[in-house]
Amino acid sequence: MGLRANPTQRQRRLGIELRRLRLSAGLSVGEAAAAAGLGPPHLGHIEAARTAIPEVKLRALTDAYGCGSEPLVDALATMSRATGRGWWSDYKRHMDAQALDLAELESTSVSCRSFQWLYVPGLLQTPEYVRALIESGGPNTDPTLRDKYIEFRLRRQHAVLSGTLRFHAVIHETALRMQFVPPDVMRDQIEHLVRMARLPHVRIQLLPFKNDVRPPIFSTPFLVFEAAVPELGTVYVEQPVTSPFLNEQQHLGGFAELFDDLQKLALPTIAPRSECEFPSRRDSLSLIQHLLYTL
Repeated sequence: MGLRANPTQRQRRLGIELRRLRLSAGLSVGEAAAAAGLGPPHLGHIEAARTAIPEVKLRALTDAYGCGSEPLVDALATMSRATGRGWWSDYKRHMDAQALDLAELESTSVSCRSFQWLYVPGLLQTPEYVRALIESGGPNTDPTLRDKYIEFRLRRQHAVLSGTLRFHAVIHETALRMQFVPPDVMRDQIEHLVRMARLPHVRIQLLPFKNDVRPPIFSTPFLVFEAAVPELGTVYVEQPVTSPFLNEQQHLGGFAELFDDLQKLALPTIAPRSECEFPSRRDSLSLIQHLLYTL
């Protein structure tokens, strides 16, 4: 079997975690390989995600590393057994590897916290909003590719929002005031946010222009994914260069803290009222109602 040329994010993460455990145990590649009955080059390829590792060898390695967390070892074993095939596999010809990796990551996470300041988060976008974004960015986009992109986005939404993953979005007011989509599309999109906020596992907050406290410094949208075991959490940063997936614990802790700060500065979550009433407080729904009035 040849070596992988383009490993997935899950495969890279498995290799990273195994290398991290080895280094924490103070073992060289040769010492660790001998303990698991592997050749040093083979272990090097495993850590670089260029080849797979059988579960029995993985467990031999974690024993040699003195890893005392059974949930972590089981989670790593699950990652090693995974085939990477899911609903997203139908789109390998149309979507880039980054989008496919994101869909797989969403399928294995227990919660996702999202911050967006320019666009409505992808998991909350209407089909018309997605279409308008694509057309405003490039009117000559191949219609077939455009339709596949929209279809992929909608399947992502269904997979996540119809499941058990907890989704919490903080959206800057800027995203709802941008005028690169028609007013009727934006109106429907804003109303859609209120509908999505009614789902029991979805929380939506708006971060308004007017705020008495300066928000923490930020420059790019991001997603913080929580895994079943804390060690395997991941940050996804929306940027055009280098890997958008951050796995170091200091990154995870830093972005989680940043999201918590943004959440505290944002207005209270959208909680649709059961009956008509005058707004008695400044919250996300009140801002939504104002934005709809101005469209």
